[in-house]
Amino acid sequence: MCGIAGIVGSPESADTLQELASRAILGLRHRGPDDSGMTTPSTGVMLCQTRLAILDLSPLGHQPMISDDGRFQIVFNGEIYNFRELRTRLEAEGCRFRTGSDTEVLLQLYLRRGAECVDLLEGMFAFAVWDTRDQTLFLARDPLGIKPLYVWNVNGCLAFASELSPLLSLRIGPVEIDSEAVVGFLRFGSVQEPKTLIQNITMLPAGSSLRWSQGSLTRKTHWQLQFGDMDCSPEDAAKIARTALEESINRHFVSDVPVGIFLSGGLDSTAMLALAKHLGHQDIRTFCISFDQASMSEGTLAQSTADHFGTHHTDWRMTSADGQSLISGYLDAMDQPSNDGFNTYCVAKLAHDQGMKVVLSGVGGDELLSGYPSFQKIPKLQKIHQVARCIPGMRSLSHKAFAKTSNPKLARLAEFLTTPGDVPDAWAAMRGFFTDREARILATQWLGLRVDQDLNHGDSDSRDAIMRQPTPADQISACETLGYMKNQLLRDSDVMSMRWGLELRVPFVDRALIDRVGQLSAKHRLRYGKQLLLDAIPEIPDWIRDQPKRGFRFPFEEWVRNQWADTFADVASSSPVPPVTWYRTWCLYVLKHFIERIRVMAGHNN
Repeated sequence: MCGIAGIVGSPESADTLQELASRAILGLRHRGPDDSGMTTPSTGVMLCQTRLAILDLSPLGHQPMISDDGRFQIVFNGEIYNFRELRTRLEAEGCRFRTGSDTEVLLQLYLRRGAECVDLLEGMFAFAVWDTRDQTLFLARDPLGIKPLYVWNVNGCLAFASELSPLLSLRIGPVEIDSEAVVGFLRFGSVQEPKTLIQNITMLPAGSSLRWSQGSLTRKTHWQLQFGDMDCSPEDAAKIARTALEESINRHFVSDVPVGIFLSGGLDSTAMLALAKHLGHQDIRTFCISFDQASMSEGTLAQSTADHFGTHHTDWRMTSADGQSLISGYLDAMDQPSNDGFNTYCVAKLAHDQGMKVVLSGVGGDELLSGYPSFQKIPKLQKIHQVARCIPGMRSLSHKAFAKTSNPKLARLAEFLTTPGDVPDAWAAMRGFFTDREARILATQWLGLRVDQDLNHGDSDSRDAIMRQPTPADQISACETLGYMKNQLLRDSDVMSMRWGLELRVPFVDRALIDRVGQLSAKHRLRYGKQLLLDAIPEIPDWIRDQPKRGFRFPFEEWVRNQWADTFADVASSSPVPPVTWYRTWCLYVLKHFIERIRVMAGHNN
């Protein structure tokens, strides 16, 4: 796991490029504290990397890595779990290796397959390859977008990086806030890919690659989410899921350092632990955060599960004072503002403090296997929409009645009634934070931004991908995968874990797993209560099976309203739209902090 950055097509001198590379490396140091390196800047090109050594801990894994003939240079962030199988295949073709790293396998694979190499990779990755002969840069990102890759393109010069702040330090253009992205953030609590909050900087879309040649860009999509409608018996569905999950767990234990697990009282983390023990993985360390508030704490359940499976378990009983002391570090760690991520920041700190480098997380199970309330709530919202549509004047009357209400849920419902009423519309009403009207007021009156009246803050590609799914239930699953998981959970998981030099792996967010389990019809895959997972893993203890879903939550509402009230007082009082709820207050707080930080950085860069 690493941090990467680079520039191509730059008019800067070699000395200036070297200075910029040093700056980027400094900004990426937390992602890779074990090693760092840069290419010798030449002809307007520079690549750099910081390394967290997980596979081949020796200096031979140093990056940037250069092909034997000197033509290709690669910087790579992530893990290729099937690198040993790929290496064996390449050796059969006559390839010889100097290291035991997956980076060298990836480099050799690119030499022989070019852009098509991404189709053979199982893992999480973002990488760049510079071809010194053809003067082209190739960038690629994994299918689900587990690893980030930001791209900044200005007048034919392209810069890229694993995080936004190191990218901005490369100074290839002006730094201005994107008001359209701000409105999108306020609506959903996360920045919607491929946009970022900075104009001209985008996130390379998940499952795609980008080729730069003489200032021209060509993007190609390598993978898209597509659920199937395969029918079979419940028993066969459970067997398919079991096999796919076992294979994914084994892949995610590929490491030259110990692998731990974030263990809550939920199904997904317990399922990972149960399968890991069944597959023979020993000496597993597990980590949990618990609270004095019984309704929030899963510490007792996690401890019982750890005892049952014989893990070395660490539980941090966190207080409001503990949490408050970490807010400043969390805000500094934010790559882009998010209404989530603080929980990951805290539990990642716990694992880091215990000496861990690699930990598994259960992110992705709810999206794939119907673990969210949205699977029940969205059909109800659509029925309300249908009724309102059938009664003359009802939609208009409802909108007028609730559009300016101080109740956030009623305001979002009123907005929903003005939409076509598709699953993405209902999902936005359920998952949203502020309405479009409220978001525009906040962006213009509170932040002083100019917002176009006809802006489109949605991701049309994601909407198309959602609507082509075979059933409404599959569409909800796609909404949660492409809207919530990709834009928030995975981004937060990466940046908040890497802030502590911790590699966070997500076995449920695995292309091979999704390709196989995702082909099962919705009636099997999306059975209520994640029944497919329960059928596939009978080892899950009864005290976990019988628990209602709660999720890994912090007692934010109590803390924000009481112990942390002074921290959020200014935001709550200055906002032209009453925050009302703790999560809207948090949303405004992190956004304002982020924009203030970016404006300071822009001032320094200028």
